[in-house]
Amino acid sequence: MHVIHDPAAFPRLTNAVVTSGTFDGVHRGHQRILARLREAADAAGAPAVVITYWPHPRLVLGPPPSHPELLELQLLNTLDERIAHLAAFGVDYLLIVPFTREFAQWTSEEYIQNLLLGTVGARQLVIGYDHRFGKNREGGFDYLTRHAARYGLAVEEIPRADVDAVGVSSTRIRAALRGHDTGTATRYLGYEYPLTGRVVKGQQLGRTIGYPTANLAIDEPLKLVPAQGIYAVWATTAAGTRHPAMLSIGVRPTIGAGLAQTIEVNLLDFSGDLYGQLLTLEFVAWLRGEEKYDGLDALKAQLALDAQAARAALA
Repeated sequence: MHVIHDPAAFPRLTNAVVTSGTFDGVHRGHQRILARLREAADAAGAPAVVITYWPHPRLVLGPPPSHPELLELQLLNTLDERIAHLAAFGVDYLLIVPFTREFAQWTSEEYIQNLLLGTVGARQLVIGYDHRFGKNREGGFDYLTRHAARYGLAVEEIPRADVDAVGVSSTRIRAALRGHDTGTATRYLGYEYPLTGRVVKGQQLGRTIGYPTANLAIDEPLKLVPAQGIYAVWATTAAGTRHPAMLSIGVRPTIGAGLAQTIEVNLLDFSGDLYGQLLTLEFVAWLRGEEKYDGLDALKAQLALDAQAARAALA
């Protein structure tokens, strides 16, 4: 897949089959659209093109990042994750349009003429039933079909029934992850929810009780971190090795009061130094909530039970 970040650098195409959207999560609803995009492109002997946007439009058009409303804007995918998932669906070209206030002021006519026709060379559009574009979201399927002949565009809308049949939305996935429901999140996404962070030094308390942990720092501040608790996860190292693991997201009440939240993962069959490396977690199952124990011996006993539960969940 060719990834282009600058519209001015997009190659000159004349018959592209195109879809567009934010595609946060690239979930099963999105996957219906992408599968149809690939099918239509193959039938036309044309390249399949996805247009997406970065940063997220609500970051540009919404309240300041410190505003409480932006707590709802937690991304299911980083940009790199989104790119990887789109590539898996056979997309030929991915255009990542820098979303700015100036771009948001484009009318639907400017969007079609400048971006779809002038930049991408679209001849066929495949869009979801609720797709909107242009200033104040004025454009949509009705607008496109009324003017399709003038633009020389064939327009296909994925029916609402087809997308709703999978019962999925990014909002529902976020709610599932905030509610410990990893099974529902996996079912809606079509894959296990990923979280990537860099291993940083912690208090190194885990190694003193036989359960050394890798402490993760998440680079993308808007990436959704699932609810606090203990999870069974797969952990993939920078070298590409995948290990069963148990994960704690929480404030370590056994250690002290008022501590900051940490993300600590114990790789169950690994020994070695991971400091400074990227580690990717895939959430499989929520095991229990975070609890306070009467000392490190009690915590160690519970961790032994958690390790057994994690292995069982991952089996």
